[in-house]
Amino acid sequence: MLTTRHLTAVAALAALGLGLATPMASATESRQRTTPTLQQSVDAIERTGTVAVVAQSTGPDGRRYATTGVSDTATGRAARVTDKFRIASSTKAFVSTVMLQLVGEGRVSLDDTVEHWLPGTVSGNGNDGNAITIRQLLNHTSGLFNYTADFPEISTVADFQADRYTTWTPQQLVAIAMRHAPDFAPGTQWEYSNTNYILAGMIIQKATGHTWQQEVTRRVIRPLGLRDTSAPDTSSRIPGQHLHGYSDFGGSGPTIDVTDLNPSAAGSAGAMISTTNDLSRFFSALLGGRLLHPAQLAEMKTTVRAASLDPVWPGARYGLGLMEIPLTCGGVYYSHAGDLPGYTTRDGVSADGRRTVVLEATGDGASDLSTEMAQNALIDTELCATGGK
Repeated sequence: MLTTRHLTAVAALAALGLGLATPMASATESRQRTTPTLQQSVDAIERTGTVAVVAQSTGPDGRRYATTGVSDTATGRAARVTDKFRIASSTKAFVSTVMLQLVGEGRVSLDDTVEHWLPGTVSGNGNDGNAITIRQLLNHTSGLFNYTADFPEISTVADFQADRYTTWTPQQLVAIAMRHAPDFAPGTQWEYSNTNYILAGMIIQKATGHTWQQEVTRRVIRPLGLRDTSAPDTSSRIPGQHLHGYSDFGGSGPTIDVTDLNPSAAGSAGAMISTTNDLSRFFSALLGGRLLHPAQLAEMKTTVRAASLDPVWPGARYGLGLMEIPLTCGGVYYSHAGDLPGYTTRDGVSADGRRTVVLEATGDGASDLSTEMAQNALIDTELCATGGK
């Protein structure tokens, strides 16, 4: 999920007037003189206030790794690039991939309405499932209220501790959104809403008879051999060696270990667990055309302007479960960021899938946008250094 921390960060960056875009010639000249190593870029992120950072950069010349910080402040164990972590909204790229596979099989149409698949689920307070298509769910143009904006579990230390082990059904999460009027008429604007992907997961189950977790596992995780990736249901622990997450929820209390969490709170909008290597393999396979037919991959890469992301990702566009971000060296990369309290996932992949960068940072990071900018700089530097476009 993308959390309220991002809204604060976006406002802060807008006030500072910062951005990534620079003239291509000067950016290239500067890069030739001062391109940081992957380790230097990881260290720069840690200096902004994170607990740990792990990163993997993969290209035609092989893989490179860098880590810093500790995976567990209680034991002091050093972070490892093989550690698992909660990928939050990067889950959406997996869910969208499954939906587009169903489209390619003729079992679902992007123009189907939510009402067609989930009668009566989106209704009340001006919400109308007849007016919203699956495409609009996947590209966040539905106008549906983002349920996490009215979800105490991720708002304060006390609320998190009270509900961290609560099991939520998708219907309950959607019902939170239905208490609110739509933000805008479907198809008229763009705004990120986790509600969209909760509904997408429900439609996958209705169309297949299996949960979104089962379909992601069968269609993506197993075929790609992603041994350290999972789509949990209600299990609160991260299995195996992993990074611990830490957060004070905007200063609402002491910093606590937030690692254990019933993932049903995020569901098909952000419940998955993975590693830098597995995420790199997934995004490489996806953009390399190994998971979707050309027509469906083209649909996924068909983007709309996502202007509200500009302060963090200038020029951002959003497709069907994929962000499209400009590179300072020209061209674009594809991505899906992910955030839960204590965990920040960032990734970037070239249009042909041959170059990938995945990083994970734990802890809250800086209260301004210095952590965001350092993460963006690492991805931009790595992708530009290995060929950019």
